[in-house]
Amino acid sequence: MSLISNFLQRSNTVVFVIYASSAAFMTYFCMYAFRKPFSVGKFEQVDAFMGVLDFKIALVLAQVFGYLLSKFIGIKVVSELTANRRAAALVSLVLVAQFALVLFALVPEPFKPLMMFLNGVPLGMIWGIVFSFLEGRKTSEILGAFLSVTFIVASGLVRTVGQWLILELNVTEYWMPAATGAIFAVPLFLSVYFLAQTPPPSPSDKAARQARAPMNGQQRLAFFLRYAPGILLLITSFLLFTGLRDFRDNFSAEIWQALGHGEEPAIFAYAGIRIAGVVLFVLAAMVMIKNNTNAFLSNHGFILLGCALLGGTTYAFEQQWIDGKTWMVWLGAGLYIAYIPYNCFLFDRMISAVGSTANAGFLIYLADSAGYLGSVSMLLYRTFASPDISWLEFFIHLCYLVAILGGVLVMASMGYFSIRLLRNKPASQTPCPEGNTRPLASKPKEELSTSTRQLIYKENT
Repeated sequence: MSLISNFLQRSNTVVFVIYASSAAFMTYFCMYAFRKPFSVGKFEQVDAFMGVLDFKIALVLAQVFGYLLSKFIGIKVVSELTANRRAAALVSLVLVAQFALVLFALVPEPFKPLMMFLNGVPLGMIWGIVFSFLEGRKTSEILGAFLSVTFIVASGLVRTVGQWLILELNVTEYWMPAATGAIFAVPLFLSVYFLAQTPPPSPSDKAARQARAPMNGQQRLAFFLRYAPGILLLITSFLLFTGLRDFRDNFSAEIWQALGHGEEPAIFAYAGIRIAGVVLFVLAAMVMIKNNTNAFLSNHGFILLGCALLGGTTYAFEQQWIDGKTWMVWLGAGLYIAYIPYNCFLFDRMISAVGSTANAGFLIYLADSAGYLGSVSMLLYRTFASPDISWLEFFIHLCYLVAILGGVLVMASMGYFSIRLLRNKPASQTPCPEGNTRPLASKPKEELSTSTRQLIYKENT
């Protein structure tokens, strides 16, 4: 173990949280420089792809399809990845993505969407690997909250850098994505190094939040089937939130243009920083809830709050009670308050609440694989079923749909898990001093599956 790891093991909670959240934040922040800057380009001089599809939409779809494939691959890869291979995996995946961006600039236009597909495949697994360093700790909520801010801040800031390269340094739209990635390459490698020094969860972390371990295919299937109705409700709602988030991210330039702010490079950072402040304040409150069951169900409540903000602020904008800038900030806050829990808090607390030795990476990537199906579906619907509707009008309709239908699905999930967890509590859950449930390993042997007993035996020996 390195000197840094030894120091962090002996340090107090505040020092550890500052270190781990900073390393994770910077790692994922820098990853965005290899993913999002291309969306700043308008590519208006290029003919329709294959004569039928707007070229930028073709690039967005290609990258999303790459992300979609990556999420299915990640169900296995991320859930089975051991701790000692995480750092090398992060660096390798980013280098592949950057190589694809260089090829994007070099190959003829008909092959450029393929390069964006190849760019999306490795990047889709970054989140799960980064969060693997943070899950299963008493401080996972606060660590996850800081990490999740990258969804908001990084997306706007790296696009600002990309637009600056085009407007100020006259970098072409084709070379701009690779140039932005090159700027962030060294900071990324340093961040991965420092993240890799994070020590594993302590014994008290494992006692409070359940031990985390790689999962094989049999264990993943058994866990899914045990809670299938609730998991499916959550996955379907996440499909909607992911689709709306990706649409907003990929076509924010067009939406801001419709709102009259299209020629302001700093507008992306303006909205991102304000949204991040609201979201961080709201989501960090989750760390105050110690009992795992209460925290898991409270996550549902925070998601419903996000749905209310999403739909309510859109209605206020249509009624001209607020202006476009205010709407985009509060709409973004509501969207991310609903979206972010699925990527860390929700499934991390679910594992702790149900008392199973597992890892959040499996559930996150199971949800993500469905989420990007939502992204693809919304893009295809906008392109072929509603081509005459403006970007802004389509976006407003989408906000209402996601707020209402997503809210109904989350309420149904909350009802299912409330009944399931309360029904099982007398037989399998005993309160611990910190308000947590008794670990699965302490259940009678006859209550455990053969695969689970084997996993516990390996952990104990």
